[in-house]
Amino acid sequence: MSVNTNNAYGKISISDLAIAKVASHTAMESYGIVEMVSRRFTDSLSMLLKKESAGKGIKVTTSGNRIYVDVYVIMKYGISISAVAESLKEAIKYKVEAFTGMVVDTVNVNVIGVKL
Repeated sequence: MSVNTNNAYGKISISDLAIAKVASHTAMESYGIVEMVSRRFTDSLSMLLKKESAGKGIKVTTSGNRIYVDVYVIMKYGISISAVAESLKEAIKYKVEAFTGMVVDTVNVNVIGVKL
């Protein structure tokens, strides 16, 4: 799927993978995030076979002009999980809205584990 919009210059279509790459890059820049993890075992297996892992740990769903993002991360041990999760939500929302020009309705942060 993709997000579509029109402006004075024509039609713009942004793929879910492009949005996932922006969200993934933003998450890895955030303090307290150690790594992104796949949602399912089959995703992990397919990532092993591919060289490109951009978008790993991100699920993007679009509905009309609304974008829904699910993030699956492993956080650093000893930090406030709620503070880092809130910061991550705001950062992803801001960067994806700036990138697409669309409204990000929901960002769900799923903490899969912690690492030292």
